[in-house]
Amino acid sequence: MVVALTGASGFIGSHIADELYRRGHRVRCLLRASSSTRWIDGKPYERVVCSFSEQQSLEYALTGVDAVIHTAGVIAARNMAEFMEGNEGVTRRMLEATSHVAPSSFVRFVHISSLAVCGPAPSLDTPLTEESPLHPITPYGISKKAAEDTVRSYSERLPITIIRPPAVYGERDEATLPFFKAVRRGIIPLIGLTPKWVSLIHVRDLARGIVDALESPAAVGKTYFISSDEFYTWKQIGLTAAAVIGSKAIPVVVPHFLVLTLAALSGWIGHLQGKAPVLDYHKGRDIIQRYWVCSSARARDDFGYRQQISLEEGISMTVEWYKHHGWLAR
Repeated sequence: MVVALTGASGFIGSHIADELYRRGHRVRCLLRASSSTRWIDGKPYERVVCSFSEQQSLEYALTGVDAVIHTAGVIAARNMAEFMEGNEGVTRRMLEATSHVAPSSFVRFVHISSLAVCGPAPSLDTPLTEESPLHPITPYGISKKAAEDTVRSYSERLPITIIRPPAVYGERDEATLPFFKAVRRGIIPLIGLTPKWVSLIHVRDLARGIVDALESPAAVGKTYFISSDEFYTWKQIGLTAAAVIGSKAIPVVVPHFLVLTLAALSGWIGHLQGKAPVLDYHKGRDIIQRYWVCSSARARDDFGYRQQISLEEGISMTVEWYKHHGWLAR
């Protein structure tokens, strides 16, 4: 099967490409002219440079494919309009282009969304499911929800599947690297006085679950959480990382008011500089929530997905990769 993949130059997308190839699929990476190719260099993937703002360019890039996995998106932006363009706008053009060139045998359009479309869970005993009401609390979450709505609007024209990952970590990830660096220096940063629980999945488990959904006829027209079977606290994650690294790290609590103050300051500086800040007040609100947890029971029932990589194993692989590539001191 020829699978077109957006976001292949990124952390999650590059692992999806590897999993597709491992299963014998032909991978066509749709790349911007400015995209880094460091994670796909030397690999037997077809590359097509295209413009995600031009319909004709996308139609050319998608001609002859049997399936699409749309991973590319915007996680930081200067304003709501940029979030909407990067997440809903690009998704809409991808869907329209696919619908124009897809053969009658077209297998699936898989859209990679986010747990952020739901907002946090009400409690640890009631993890989010695919039937939970959608109450996103950030511009990012709102824009990803809009993208999901657009995907569903094409469900009569294309066989679609939506995947909502929770927090993701693993080899090639730069977003969680600062946490591991802090642990290496002897600090486990904890947000607030109350435990923060998360669903946390290793990227290889996520990639496997995404390709499982692509290949499963039962997944047509459905939405799935591909997640860990367990829920973790950041203290638990930090202590596990410290044991793997060999650091005598201690928990250090950062109060909510300080998190929000620093986040707001970061966002203000980004605004003055005309840059898209990774941390702003909205992201601050996101990280002080107590329960970012979800259930992958539907994926287990429909196509047999289960978490295979434990927290200890996943952190060990991640830390070893960081050290090998010089991202984390030995």
